[in-house]
Amino acid sequence: MKKNRFIHLIVLTGAVLIPSACKDQLQLGNQNAPTLSRNVTDEAGIISLGQGSVYINGFVKGDGLDAPNWLGDSYFSLNYGYSDLMADNVGADAANQLISVMNVPDLITLDDGSTIATTSRAIPLLRTYNTRASTGAGYNPTYYQWLNAYALNNACNVMLAQLPSVKFTTGDAASKANTIRAWAYWWKGWAYAAIGSQYYSGLILDGQQAGTTTTPTNSNYVLHDVIIAQSDKYYNRADSALSAITVAADYTEVITGLIPPFFQTGHGNPPSVTEWHRNIQSMLARNILVNKLAPFVNGNPSATIAKSSTTAMTAADWNSVLTLATNGIQSADNVFAGHTLSTNPVFTTTGGTISALTAGTNASTTFKLGERFIQNFKAGDQRMGNFTQFYNGAAKPATVYINNVFGTRWSMYKFIAGSMPTTPLSSGTYQYASWTDGVYELYIGSSYEENALMLAEANIRLGNIDAGLAYVDAVRAYQGAGVPAVSGTGLTLAQALRELTSERRVALLFRGLSFYDARRWGWIYDVSNGGGSYGNTFLQNDGTASGKLNHNVTINYNFLDYWDVPADESVLNPPLGSGAAAVNPNFN
Repeated sequence: MKKNRFIHLIVLTGAVLIPSACKDQLQLGNQNAPTLSRNVTDEAGIISLGQGSVYINGFVKGDGLDAPNWLGDSYFSLNYGYSDLMADNVGADAANQLISVMNVPDLITLDDGSTIATTSRAIPLLRTYNTRASTGAGYNPTYYQWLNAYALNNACNVMLAQLPSVKFTTGDAASKANTIRAWAYWWKGWAYAAIGSQYYSGLILDGQQAGTTTTPTNSNYVLHDVIIAQSDKYYNRADSALSAITVAADYTEVITGLIPPFFQTGHGNPPSVTEWHRNIQSMLARNILVNKLAPFVNGNPSATIAKSSTTAMTAADWNSVLTLATNGIQSADNVFAGHTLSTNPVFTTTGGTISALTAGTNASTTFKLGERFIQNFKAGDQRMGNFTQFYNGAAKPATVYINNVFGTRWSMYKFIAGSMPTTPLSSGTYQYASWTDGVYELYIGSSYEENALMLAEANIRLGNIDAGLAYVDAVRAYQGAGVPAVSGTGLTLAQALRELTSERRVALLFRGLSFYDARRWGWIYDVSNGGGSYGNTFLQNDGTASGKLNHNVTINYNFLDYWDVPADESVLNPPLGSGAAAVNPNFN
């Protein structure tokens, strides 16, 4: 049986099997690190394996390198970055991993009717660079999310295979073992969701033998919706394992060991069993929502997309989302999140998140805050205090041109000395970035805001417009927006969806969801297929110092909706038989 490159490389014996849970012991390269056969036979060993499997193999060292071979220093600096790039929330002019070109649309129609056509379409570009050689040179965007998701999946397989041989000598052994099971199942659900939500097809890889570190692979590629069903299966298994826990103190002891201590603050504190149940419901709701179409194009709630790799939401789908999210995350719940620290090996303060790489003057940041993001704020929104056209009191807007086409007037504060707003944020207002240790909270799973906005959208689409808008108002209040309520104001369906789509872009920035939203709302599809984005603000490079600002621009992105399998997988492990293709056949 062939062994897939990704699956074969993962679970570095000296990387994940760490003696205990302090931050220094999450580092790689420990020559005294235990082995599966010698050390992962007791509670301390399996907890260390569980922690390192997720936070090191899953989010930092999936490729086994001494340092991540990508932009920034974690999964969340690049893969979350791609999401906001492809949703046109940010832009870039750096060449690293193609971030400057992979999100360039096919055609831009300005408010005077003139057009800007790009010389390199996004779909052929992505496929041109989907080669093993490009991966080796650092220019294959399709590689990274696949790599880390399967690294995480494989590491969880190792954990589950080893668990039956582990002896728990104190407390209730069944409760402790079920906590470990829930942990492994949850992250397998997360990994399969990352594959199924991004790629046209994938592999189901669940087999494992105790004492081994590689998962047997296969060449049976299945469609993304089958992968999402596998994600749902493991989320539900996690839910069942949690329900089997009978001794809360033993659960708390294990979950506290599984989560790095420097994550255990704010919303990243270990969730209770009940809170974890709610986290699972939110992720199950997400799996439905982001993998179906709910087109809202040019203000039309009844828009349709003629050619897509997925299908439209039905009333049954919306009711399922409504039911799941109703039982999902509440505002005070602990979730799967963590704070940035300079000593955090998972994501550092200045380089580990797309937030960090966007903060600062747009003349020098890696990612540039976009005009299409800023246009979503309502007048008077206090969250706008995070952004400025006059960075550090500059006499004129710090305008940056991207690819000689894209421009932005906006920068985001770092909230450190020399990078602070003239008027401090109001108390309770959401802060989008910070270069101060321990301030910025990154969400790995779902959040209260996401769950509330799923409730909002489901209600609106089911005809309960005011009930849905009340959740939009709740999120704005939660983030300290300070804008008037929109529920009870008699908005039409189209107006309500405008509020909803704008708020999801604003409230969920930098959380790895923006591309999925742009896809399901139809905006990334070719205009000829019913897609496109309308009514945009656009700063054009017209050769002047500050550019020409357009306010009613149509953008035809024409992006690939579900990515092809990375060549590093499909070349080494080509599809066989009648399984799904490794290349999305719906687009050329």
